[in-house]
Amino acid sequence: MRKFATIASERLNWIVERLVALLMLLLVLDVWLGVIDRYLFHWQLPWPEVLARYLMIWAALLAISAGIARREHIGLSILIDRLPKFLRRTCLFSVDILTFGLFAFLCWYGIDFANGGSSRQAMIFDMTLAMPFAAIPVSAAIAALQVLFVAFRDQGQVMTHTNDEVMQ
Repeated sequence: MRKFATIASERLNWIVERLVALLMLLLVLDVWLGVIDRYLFHWQLPWPEVLARYLMIWAALLAISAGIARREHIGLSILIDRLPKFLRRTCLFSVDILTFGLFAFLCWYGIDFANGGSSRQAMIFDMTLAMPFAAIPVSAAIAALQVLFVAFRDQGQVMTHTNDEVMQ
């Protein structure tokens, strides 16, 4: 199970990281288009700012699972690394369970949130807000899945990984 979880975590993270990189590339291009529009050509395009907002939300929320895959919890390692080994394992398992619960909760209630967005209209793109709002349940589901993979991979023994350790 540990080997499967390691491979699944790496593959999921590989896909997510490339998707986030693509979204960030699109975000940079969109922002530059907005700057060129505003200061050079004066086309007065109404959509670059809105598109940038949606791209940034999707990229930021999807990137959460990449942090989970590498166990890059902000400030958590400084406390847990100082605990005795038997307490560290218990604490890590507890954090994994709580983290999974949080993301499962966000996914479950995010589905209703995204469905609510289907009744709201984004005027600039003439579309519903379901797609931008779907970033919450989609990214939460991916993060919850990554938490499970990482929990089975580490089994309470490892707190942090360098990028090289995770990718091997």
